[in-house]
Amino acid sequence: MMKIYHLGNCGTCQRILGEIPKIERFEQQEIKTQPITAAQLDEMKKMAGSYEALFSKIAMKYRSMGLNEMKLTEKDYRKYILQEYTFLKRPVIIIGKKIFIGNAPKNVAAMVEAAKG
Repeated sequence: MMKIYHLGNCGTCQRILGEIPKIERFEQQEIKTQPITAAQLDEMKKMAGSYEALFSKIAMKYRSMGLNEMKLTEKDYRKYILQEYTFLKRPVIIIGKKIFIGNAPKNVAAMVEAAKG
């Protein structure tokens, strides 16, 4: 499987997608217009190890909803990601059995390297 979950109006996502070699091989899902399903999120969680690993704590709504002051459980992370697309760390790239989450430079370098294969 080669899939990318991203946000079309996110400049960082678009920059990263531009770095991926042979991007046409990937199925792309724009998460605002085509929300992720519970099954897709559960599959990502299996690969990532937790819903928290997929959760963006820098999303604007994280603070505005007061989530930064709450003790969130795995069930909470799952619920909020499914409820609000901005809570998914982006981009999420799946290459075979590997998952790459977010835009940290080290992660982006690893995903670009994996995409070359």
